[in-house]
Amino acid sequence: MSAGKVTVVGAGTMGHGIAYVAALAGFEVCLTDSRAEVLPRALGRLQDLLAVAVKRGKLTEPDRATAASRLRAEHQLAPAVSGAGVVIEAVHEHLGVKQQLFAELERAAPGDALLATNTSSLSITDIAAAVQEPGRVVGMHFFNPVHAMKLVEVVTHPRTAPAAVERAVALARALGKEPIVVQDSPGFASSRLGLALGLEAMRMLERGVASAEDIDKAMELGYNHAMGPLKLTDLVGLDVRLAIAQYLHQALGEPQFEPPQILRDKGGSWARRVARDFTTGAPEALPDPSGAQWSAVGVRGPRRSWDLPFASRWPCGHRPRYSRAGRRCRRWTPGRSWG
Repeated sequence: MSAGKVTVVGAGTMGHGIAYVAALAGFEVCLTDSRAEVLPRALGRLQDLLAVAVKRGKLTEPDRATAASRLRAEHQLAPAVSGAGVVIEAVHEHLGVKQQLFAELERAAPGDALLATNTSSLSITDIAAAVQEPGRVVGMHFFNPVHAMKLVEVVTHPRTAPAAVERAVALARALGKEPIVVQDSPGFASSRLGLALGLEAMRMLERGVASAEDIDKAMELGYNHAMGPLKLTDLVGLDVRLAIAQYLHQALGEPQFEPPQILRDKGGSWARRVARDFTTGAPEALPDPSGAQWSAVGVRGPRRSWDLPFASRWPCGHRPRYSRAGRRCRRWTPGRSWG
């Protein structure tokens, strides 16, 4: 795939990670976010990643300078996507937010631009329904940290044009990734498989089959997994795993996705609480969410609908978010709208 311009919408963890690998691969990259104040921080993180790569011998200083010259930020959406061959969305995991953004992208981006979403679980079919030409929309599910994780899920839907799939696969390979192609289905391939293993590990812990440490060791040493399923759940976030499990159980009706009680107890409370990880038991104090103001898309304020905190928690999923007042923003639940 010839190098051109890639625009990444969303300057959170996934967004700046995608921008980083695209710049290293030779693409001109524009990072955009409707919150102008986050763009300098995102560019700073990108410069830090480049500096670390030089320190570790992964890049030469001239290569670092060349990659840095390919990166720029733009607050306004229309100039950010002007001339882009590919636009990759990496914003908040909420269907309405993504649909409105894709409607804007279709109007602002070149007519031949590939429109990709980095969603980890939302329906690509539903996101594509927001545009007049759904054939140009495809899922490209990257994993965090983007520069280290090799997999990209290319997710198709019934109206995806074959040429769009070919372009997405070629782009993933140009970025140094290994793509797999999956049909649009709840949880795609990776989230569905990973969650099934994680929930079974929780049931084993709940029933006293083995300790959390030994359950993780079973997969790390016996199956060569880099990380055990309970450690992975801790990193993803217990509330995130609970939300996705509830969604898949509802969508698929399969018993293996029913959240075990231990997950409901640890991940289901939104009151002022102390969350404890499965593997460490370490407390994580959460601020009091009482009194927070909610709109259809998050904290109230003079922002566009896609102007939300959207950094995700690696290796997949999303961190809890806070308003400027320090109140915790209501968690998106897959398959549901904000109430």
